[in-house]
Amino acid sequence: MQCIKPRALLEKTQLENTNKLKIAVLGGGSFGTAIANMVAVNNYSVTLWMRSEDSLKQIQETGENSNYLPGYQLNKSLNLTTDLNQALEQVDVVFFAVPSSSFRQLARKAQPLLSADTLLISTAKGIEADSFMLPSQILEQEIPQCEVGVISGPNLAAEIAQFQITATVIASESDALCARVQELLASNYFRVYANHDRYGVELGGALKNIYAIVSGIAESMNAGQNTKSVVLTRSLAEMSRFAAKLGANPLTFLGLSGVGDLYVTCTSPLSRNFRIGTALGRGETLEQAIASVGQIAEGVNTTKLVKQKSEELGIYMPLASGLYSTMFEGLSIVESLKTMMLAEQNTDVEFTVKAND
Repeated sequence: MQCIKPRALLEKTQLENTNKLKIAVLGGGSFGTAIANMVAVNNYSVTLWMRSEDSLKQIQETGENSNYLPGYQLNKSLNLTTDLNQALEQVDVVFFAVPSSSFRQLARKAQPLLSADTLLISTAKGIEADSFMLPSQILEQEIPQCEVGVISGPNLAAEIAQFQITATVIASESDALCARVQELLASNYFRVYANHDRYGVELGGALKNIYAIVSGIAESMNAGQNTKSVVLTRSLAEMSRFAAKLGANPLTFLGLSGVGDLYVTCTSPLSRNFRIGTALGRGETLEQAIASVGQIAEGVNTTKLVKQKSEELGIYMPLASGLYSTMFEGLSIVESLKTMMLAEQNTDVEFTVKAND
């Protein structure tokens, strides 16, 4: 598909009123880099913070993040730093784009550097191991003075960097926060929809990684289209069932952060979790699969956490349980599939909306 020449949606007069905002993106991985570059293309002052001095120098020398987004030139106005104090000085909006394993530590470091009117946006798609808290909940706990939102959706970083047409969801209880993020990111190739179900949107982003691994396994085993269809739809059923039990709106999963993100993550080789699955399907061990991908795949840890939580709450999740048995208990993929196929048969659609009388 031909890429679109990027153009911010705001008119020049609007930009003059808003581009004095100072934006920080914390995390120099693929998605953090893509978000920072998008904001820079939209003519805002944005700083990309990363831990590695070597990575920063490499970007300065080549103009691209060769470790995570090789081949894509970044906007020349993008500021780079490894100094957190510098990145957060008088900042208006902060995007947290680091893995869930290091999320709390970074939030604690950032807390004393942020004012109460700073808006915080999580882009992470994982669950904290010890607490089963989602990233935005960690932000609320560690930086209580700030309003919090979540970005989630079918957002492969490489395609965003190519300026391919993409859409995402900004979820927050704050309409003002949603409007601000829409203003920062909207362009002729990137559309931002708002949602108030922050918990549901964020859960969708975390849970779909489990099923991307399952789908990758199916792909490696040359599964037919019928099989892939079953995996995708039953994955959505498990995600909705789990989220509803935890208090989210299951209908949220019919949107971009649910079925949209699930589809792209379960079908694209650009998805790290999908590639983990294809490696497992080829017969690699979990350790070999992780090493071959070379980047953090949140689905591995999420599978372990969700399997435990589903058992605690009595939630029926045969796909997640089967994947757990394959990855952590040594059950062969064939035996795992057999167990899932012979498990209790459930209803097709569990959540319905009653028509108005």
